[in-house]
Amino acid sequence: MSDALKHECGIALLRLLKPLEYYKEKYGSAFYGIQKMYLLMEKQHNRGQDGAGFASIKMDVKPGQRYISRVRSNQQQPVQDIFAQINDRINEELTLHPEYNDSAALQKEHIPYIGELFLGHLRYGTFGKNSIESVHPFLRQNNWMHRNLIVAGNFNMTNVTQLFANLVELGQHPKELADTVTIMENIGHFLDDEVSELYQACKNEGYTKQEASAVISERLNIARILKRASKQWDGGYAMAGLLGHGDSFVFRDPAGIRPAYYYQDDEIAVVASERPAIQTVFNVPFEKVQELDPGHAIIIKKNGKVSVEEIIPPVTKKACSFERIYFSRGSDAEIYKERKELGRLVLPQVLEAIDADTDNTVFSYIPNTAETSFYGMVEAAQDFLNQRKNNHILENRHTLTAETLEELLKVKIRTEKIAIKDAKLRTFITEDSSRDDLVAHVYDVTYGVIQPEDNLVIIDDSIVRGTTLKKSIIKMMDRLNPKSIVIVSSAPQIRYPDCYGIDMAKLEGLVAFRAALELLQERGLQHIVDEVYQKSKAQEDLPDSEVINHVKEFYAPFTDQEISDKIAQMLSSEDTKAAVKIIFQTVDNLHKACPKNLGDWYFTGDYPTPGGNRVVNRAFINFYEGNDARAY
Repeated sequence: MSDALKHECGIALLRLLKPLEYYKEKYGSAFYGIQKMYLLMEKQHNRGQDGAGFASIKMDVKPGQRYISRVRSNQQQPVQDIFAQINDRINEELTLHPEYNDSAALQKEHIPYIGELFLGHLRYGTFGKNSIESVHPFLRQNNWMHRNLIVAGNFNMTNVTQLFANLVELGQHPKELADTVTIMENIGHFLDDEVSELYQACKNEGYTKQEASAVISERLNIARILKRASKQWDGGYAMAGLLGHGDSFVFRDPAGIRPAYYYQDDEIAVVASERPAIQTVFNVPFEKVQELDPGHAIIIKKNGKVSVEEIIPPVTKKACSFERIYFSRGSDAEIYKERKELGRLVLPQVLEAIDADTDNTVFSYIPNTAETSFYGMVEAAQDFLNQRKNNHILENRHTLTAETLEELLKVKIRTEKIAIKDAKLRTFITEDSSRDDLVAHVYDVTYGVIQPEDNLVIIDDSIVRGTTLKKSIIKMMDRLNPKSIVIVSSAPQIRYPDCYGIDMAKLEGLVAFRAALELLQERGLQHIVDEVYQKSKAQEDLPDSEVINHVKEFYAPFTDQEISDKIAQMLSSEDTKAAVKIIFQTVDNLHKACPKNLGDWYFTGDYPTPGGNRVVNRAFINFYEGNDARAY
């Protein structure tokens, strides 16, 4: 994507279902779990470079023996940093104690990180600072083994302030207003409550305090804890948790906004944010990896029993379509096909923009994630050209010669790698004009393949702010002197903020919003801005369930084409020689291409949870009042 867009995180949970000796004998190492966790996290590093964390739990250890290990990093390459630290510590112990080498039992007893249960997290910071304290997993410690809670998630809550206030009402004193801490303490409260109830039951049944601990661990009802904790959650989430004694879970929001996939056999149970990570790391086929149903949790008890239970009744599934357009790795079989289809479906608009003149058009893409949709667009263009050739042959079949037929068959769709992403250029000069000149060179171009009569069609995943297009890409493309530059977005116009884990919190940062604002001003419709503000302001104190998204009225006077044309005008400089056109995917075609991921609130304003409407109205109030703050 040309505009850098921070987005949701990645999770990986792994439970070994056999004793460590089994993995040492079969795979040659008791470090099997750690090695697989490294791969699971590395295969999902696209989901977060702000930080990474890893936690492990040893089961059935003696009192006094450390059984929880955690390491976190916010270094430039956090996954490598974490596992370098783990590797160094393991090697240090093995060097000092060579007698540990052949014994999985001694390794488990004496070496940290070696255990049966693991949780990994990759972080993109959408809320809060990128300090080490903000990196997951978070740990809630207690001297009772089953009250230790480790939490990591791919999520964002729209009502964290309310959830925080609920904790205060319960008598707690949360250390900060952050959604991860709030959710962890929320789950932790009901975990404590459940343990207290079970302890009282054990006491009534005549168990000693020491005996009660094992009984409580066995009887803990994870589903009940999650049901009680999540009653007022509003957001998109895939929440993972480990309990100190060995229970674990991953819980997905009822609209299925954030992704979660799982696989189980007799050796392992694994959950991850992306299906291909599981496929690749454990060499299992596509159909063996299951998607966790919305509103459900996969629960892995200490005894190895794996179950999937409904926690919250599912609502209409609104899985995030940006997962398919951009965020997830394209190695997933379904996602790869869907991205090609996005390119294929946008071609009719492209043909209209170039007057169907494919002979004098070069097709290209913004590197690198738009490459798959580029293939789909070019395949569709080739189909169009082939159909045109067929028609010509049929119409002229009586007069065709071998020479004219050969010339006809030589005509092909022209594709070139035009845009080249350079390494990050340091904008060390603070003067604006100098900085802008440096920014213009973030992308370079391939010279010598564009003729003055050519249209240059270049596809991108989506257009968010338009900054890179205006300051770099269009400027550099214009140096090639094409007749026209057609920028194609495989996604529709992004009009509304996201509040479920993607870093799009401010309306004024969206180029579609700025385009609509200019159109309102040009056409003397500024009163609509005031009206949307007044309506949004009037709803501030209403319950979320009663709030309406009035920001839709901001866009209502205009067609999609009018906004696209205004964006093209805004992103062109006065000295741009080529005619610039911008084409966006339609929402209908997006749904055709990605039928399983119908979440489209950033395009349509149709939020899947009540909290979304409050967030979008708050974003508009912030814009109107000049308040440079996040809406959630």
